[in-house]
Amino acid sequence: MSSLLLHTPDYDLSPIADALASEQIETAAVHSADDLTADERPTVLILDATARNLYSQASIRALVDAGGSMIGIGSEGEEAVPDLVPEQLLSAFLVPPFGAKQLLVALRTAFRDAATRMDNKRLRVESAARTREMDELTRIGVALGTERDLDTLLDMILSQARRITMSDAGSLYLVEKVEGDSPTLRFKLAHTYSRPDMPLVEFTMPINHKSIAGYVAATGQPLVIDDAYFLPPDVEYTFNRSNDEKHDYRTRSMLTIPMVNHKDEVIGVLQLINRKRDLDAKLETKQDFDTQVTPYSPRTVELVSGLAGQAAVSIENSQLYKSIERLFEGFVTAAVTAIEQRDPTTFGHSGRVATMTVAIAKATDRTGEGKYRDLTFSREQIRVIRYAALLHDFGKVGVREQVLVKAKKLYPPDLALIKQRYAFIRRTSEGIFYRQRAEYLEQHGQQGYDAFLAKLTLEHDENMKSLDRFLSLVMKSNEPTVLPEGSFADLLRYAEESYPDIDGTDLPFLTEDEARFLTIRKGSLDESERLEIESHVNHTYRFLQQIPWTEELQAIPTIAWGHHEKLDGRGYPRGVRGDDIPVQTRMMTITDIFDALTASDRPYKRAVPIESALNIMSSEVEGGMLDTELFQIFHEAKVYESLED
Repeated sequence: MSSLLLHTPDYDLSPIADALASEQIETAAVHSADDLTADERPTVLILDATARNLYSQASIRALVDAGGSMIGIGSEGEEAVPDLVPEQLLSAFLVPPFGAKQLLVALRTAFRDAATRMDNKRLRVESAARTREMDELTRIGVALGTERDLDTLLDMILSQARRITMSDAGSLYLVEKVEGDSPTLRFKLAHTYSRPDMPLVEFTMPINHKSIAGYVAATGQPLVIDDAYFLPPDVEYTFNRSNDEKHDYRTRSMLTIPMVNHKDEVIGVLQLINRKRDLDAKLETKQDFDTQVTPYSPRTVELVSGLAGQAAVSIENSQLYKSIERLFEGFVTAAVTAIEQRDPTTFGHSGRVATMTVAIAKATDRTGEGKYRDLTFSREQIRVIRYAALLHDFGKVGVREQVLVKAKKLYPPDLALIKQRYAFIRRTSEGIFYRQRAEYLEQHGQQGYDAFLAKLTLEHDENMKSLDRFLSLVMKSNEPTVLPEGSFADLLRYAEESYPDIDGTDLPFLTEDEARFLTIRKGSLDESERLEIESHVNHTYRFLQQIPWTEELQAIPTIAWGHHEKLDGRGYPRGVRGDDIPVQTRMMTITDIFDALTASDRPYKRAVPIESALNIMSSEVEGGMLDTELFQIFHEAKVYESLED
């Protein structure tokens, strides 16, 4: 390799010209500091008195920093290096008089010094480049490790691979395994910078040696191709030009890398096409392809192999995360099914509440005004809201089913017992009626019988009417309605009456518990049953607390716990107020009440029209029970219409 010797225009090199030529040392006269640069060869500057005056110390230092070297030439009478000469930058300093031999020895030393400097500089540059590459791969690895959505992850992998390799195009394949069939390779993604409108159509291909991607997937080895149109004649794989011809493209250099997991299994293939000198250059003409496209270097293979390894781990993690999501989704679905099978009348309630709560959260996210203008929800936070809403009633599995599905004030067996009692009393009264007739005839014959019968029949009919009224009052009172004070007086009078049992024991028409249940003034539950129903909230919380949630999902139990709390503290189970109730819970409370009001007819209530439901809820907002702004968002965004989708 030749070297370069720089000197001032008037410096005489003729005494050593032959020696310089024999050692392949090219000489160049430097007229100004602008010419004082080192090229890719070892470069030495002769720093004589003229050069000291011609060049600044800064330009001389820049030459040395660029990998050059220099020897100082003293003037007549100079015994040592002058103060203005940077001695630490000199390889040698010659004091006149000196001969050609001394000059050549000094030059050889300086050229060795320059070669060493250039090697060190190259190593520093390469080291810095390696550091940048490692930093870049680390940054990419961190980014890949935090992305869980598979489609976004694949796009990120391909984009980063194209960027660090200066590739114009690329594609990504994933290995698909179906039980009972051979694995296949699915074409999942493609980027083409110069043809951004090129359509993507997913397809599968066999993993064998016939295609380039299939070959790499089958062998697990990277494949570097300088020109896809001119493959060696002895290779097994071929390149299909049809896509190039269809879109006026030309595939030249290719790098195809397997993505291998920790088990040494190929899970996908990363393919890069047409490495360019300039990443932003578009390949439009034949000349563009000729001047821009270069082969993939061994270092590029190393880089992409490292990225492919990171990508494989990230893809597997994403697929595992997706699998866990599906598993958890199945668990949630099973849990909701278990709830609704215990109470078929509320079928679909959990799903509707979840849909509307997510909708109100997204609507709140979009609002640009009011108390919640800065409130935003990430994808993970929306998932938390959805799961909390789906599971908010799971604690009902801890409530007795007869209480859970109680549609009337009396349980069916209790009502049946009263009906049987009514029938027994009625039959007993009829028996007494006929026995009294027979006894009269036996004792008195026909004398006065007609008058006696008329009176007895009148009393009997009144008794039957009274019994029928008793049963009618029981049936009417059994309906869960809100009744005014004193409306149970007639019923309670019957509770004070008695009838003789078979053994002659006097028993009440209504037991104390039956009378208590029938006189419930609101709904169908007594106080103990109402508390049992309300306990489902605590059951939900305790159950959800047992699940080892990930960090992102840890808020689910707390959000679900408070869906019956009210802002004024009159809710349950803890009676918390205002901002102590999570905003997600306040959203769920609104949707839970709305669905309870508008859901299809149930045995204990009729469905309320939407406008009526909104009016009822507006009253609760005015009463300080529901969040004003969240209800306004719910109303204005017509969140309930999300159920139609």
